[in-house]
Amino acid sequence: MKNLKQFLGLMIIGLVVLQSCKKTDATPVTPVVVAPDFSGTYTLKDQMGRPGINTVFIPADKKDLFNNTLPSAGGALFKDAFAAGLKALSPAYAKVGDKNALGLDAPTFGGLLASDVLNVHMTKPTTYFDGTNVLTGRNPSDDVISVSLLLIFGGDTGTKNPGLSDDNVSKNDKSFTNTFPYLATPW
Repeated sequence: MKNLKQFLGLMIIGLVVLQSCKKTDATPVTPVVVAPDFSGTYTLKDQMGRPGINTVFIPADKKDLFNNTLPSAGGALFKDAFAAGLKALSPAYAKVGDKNALGLDAPTFGGLLASDVLNVHMTKPTTYFDGTNVLTGRNPSDDVISVSLLLIFGGDTGTKNPGLSDDNVSKNDKSFTNTFPYLATPW
């Protein structure tokens, strides 16, 4: 719930513009709510809901097509390419019916990956993976690459191919902060 509140807080902050000026008295600054401007034409240029997935599984000659496809249509259009990539890349999908730690075979997992979106679960903890919950959102501290590698190379138990199923980067070089924007300070 705390993570959901942080997320909603970030969304609200994104819609609120504070008047800024130097004040010498104690008069509080009043926030001004500005409605977002959705006028104009918007074009989808890139998809990166799950970092690295597009980079690994979409061939160079299909990148523009993938990046310009709505995520809701991506699963149907690209699931076979993702499934073929999983089978070619990972020994954990060597046999028909092999599954990953989520219990998904290559065609099913390929379809999930091809709809390149970041899922958010409204009643479970927000996390890419916390040992129990998987793909229910994403916290800045979530090790997205290691989770992706585990799901691609770790097989049904998550323990197969240990040299391939973890990037062995266990933490950031700097700690996250407890206040907005929660990210570590730059170098």
